[in-house]
Amino acid sequence: MSDAAGSRITEVDRRFAELAFEQAKKSYAEGGLPIGAVVARKDTLIGFGHNQRIQHSDPVAHGEMDCLRHAGRQKSYRDVTLYTTLSPCMMCSGTIVQFKIPRLIINDVKNFGGNEAFLRQHGVEVIDIAHEASIALMARFIAENPDIWNEDIME
Repeated sequence: MSDAAGSRITEVDRRFAELAFEQAKKSYAEGGLPIGAVVARKDTLIGFGHNQRIQHSDPVAHGEMDCLRHAGRQKSYRDVTLYTTLSPCMMCSGTIVQFKIPRLIINDVKNFGGNEAFLRQHGVEVIDIAHEASIALMARFIAENPDIWNEDIME
């Protein structure tokens, strides 16, 4: 399987993208933004998390940040893939660049995007897999909670 740009997507990638989506559904069930992330080294899960801005009233508790926090200290991130259900914001994109994470799989760039070029300019392989369930869940959340969504993206 390949994404729209022709990059090879493996079954391992599909499995971890689904795990990220499970994290997004967990956040949604808790009343939070449906954004989940996992980080893996080859076929080994090393961290997972979901957006908890609403749940913890924490403006930086994004899904990617929660995931990396759960991964704990790593000597290096240069051999991992980060999977996220929504294209990362600039804060999370900066963290990806800072940690030198080389590969990012994104489930949804339709509902929010824009930092993919920044990531690519900094050497990150960015793959959009257009995960239909992630796109649909985020669209549903935005329709149900426009004020929270606008707060999240600082509109």
